[in-house]
Amino acid sequence: MLRVGQGYDLHPLVLNRPLILGGVTVFHPDNLGLAGVTDGDCLTHAIIDAILGAAGLGDIGQMFKATAATVQNADSTHLLAIVLQKAWSLGFTIHNIDCTILAEQPKLADSIPKMRRVLCEICQLEENQLSIKATTMEQLGPVGRNEAIAAMAVTLLENNSKEAIR
Repeated sequence: MLRVGQGYDLHPLVLNRPLILGGVTVFHPDNLGLAGVTDGDCLTHAIIDAILGAAGLGDIGQMFKATAATVQNADSTHLLAIVLQKAWSLGFTIHNIDCTILAEQPKLADSIPKMRRVLCEICQLEENQLSIKATTMEQLGPVGRNEAIAAMAVTLLENNSKEAIR
């Protein structure tokens, strides 16, 4: 059985916090990073939601309560690894993940290859199974005003276990 999942996340930019996207620390010219209960990595959060959605497991907020001590300032790639273990334990495999980052600043072209390598290693995917693109919002909305960064992800999972087919 094939299952499609989508994820979206947006976090506000704040001063003096590291900007982490896809598990990679990215330089922001205005020394801005993403606010959040965790490290604020909206790209990884979007991927988590896409996987959880495709697997029928809810969303990141249901799996990781914001008030839990283990979530406070957590490395989002660690949360992704937990979600992957759950999905794999249920018999799901990932065919591909396609992502788009929405950011006015910084320009992300130089950071995307490292993000892909980090995320492919965690997800146990070949680089041709995970794509990351970046675009601006043409100075519109909170992303366009450089107040936030957002990310979207879509994934295709497969599960051929007898339990999934029922």
